[in-house]
Order: sequence, then structure tokens, then C-alpha cells
Amino acid sequence: MLEAVRNFLTEHYLQLKFVHLTAVMVWVWSTSVGYAFYLVPVFKAWRRNPEDGEIIRMRNWVMERFDQGAIYEHIAFPVILITGPLLFWAGGFDSSVGWLMLKLLIVVGLFIPIEFTDYFLAHFGGAKHRFRATGDWAGYERAVHMHWWFLLITSPAVMVSAMLVLFLAITKPF
Repeated sequence: MLEAVRNFLTEHYLQLKFVHLTAVMVWVWSTSVGYAFYLVPVFKAWRRNPEDGEIIRMRNWVMERFDQGAIYEHIAFPVILITGPLLFWAGGFDSSVGWLMLKLLIVVGLFIPIEFTDYFLAHFGGAKHRFRATGDWAGYERAVHMHWWFLLITSPAVMVSAMLVLFLAITKPF
């Protein structure tokens, strides 16, 4: 049975790879414009004027829209986590493939923990819209601050590492 599944996947390797790479592109790029051109400028304005009610309203609106936009990213990542191992299996790879092992180390060691935290902050315990709906403004502020610090710390690491993973996958240098 497993051999039949592997044969099927091997026959459709390029289609599987297309799905995987499309999901990777959605994951890497879906929030980049919102982060760079909306979230960062509004948060910089807020940091300069932390008491300005209009800037705070804009910050909250942008943050909640960013969380909604991250849904695409958060759908793409599980697709990556499913298709990646299927490609590994169907392609007959093993641990001797250095570029792939480094790529997997980055995915498992960096991307997975970051994404699980981001899911929590955007949609579960840190979901700002839920705090707003219940009128818990202290919780809302904590959630915004926590998510902002998370994004400040992780975004540079994700950007650089994502480019490294793409480089490894395309060039297969070792």
C-alpha cells in the first residue's frame, strides 16, 4: 500500500513540488507588504506619540487587519509541512543530502516554533479582536505589545532564513 502511494507521488512529483513551492511563496510573501508598508509605519508613529488616540485607533485597526491577512500565511504553512515530507519521501532523499538537511534544520528549528507562536498571537490566546469584543482593553494592549515585539524580533530572522532556504532549494550547493 505504502509503495503504491510512493509510486503515485513519484509520478506526480513536479505537481507536488508546484503545490509546495506555491505554498512557500504564499507563506513568505503574504504578509511582507502589510508588515513593511502598514504595520511598521503605524507602529513607529505610535512609538513617537504613544498617547495619541487617533494613532492608537489606527494601530489597532492595522494590527487586526494584519492578523486577518496572516490567515493566508497560516493556511500555507501546514500545506508546506505536508508537501515537504511527501517530496522528501517521493524523491528518495536521505540524510546524506547536505543542502536539504540544512533546509530542514531551518524549517524545524526556526520556522515551526515561530509559526506556532504567530498562530497563537494572531488567532488564539493573543487574538486582539477577542479582547476588543469583550472590552478587555488591558488585555488588548498586552496582546498588541506582545505581538509587536514578537514581529520585531522574528521578522528579520524569517526574512534572512527564508531567502537562505530558497537559495538552498534552488541551487542545491552541497
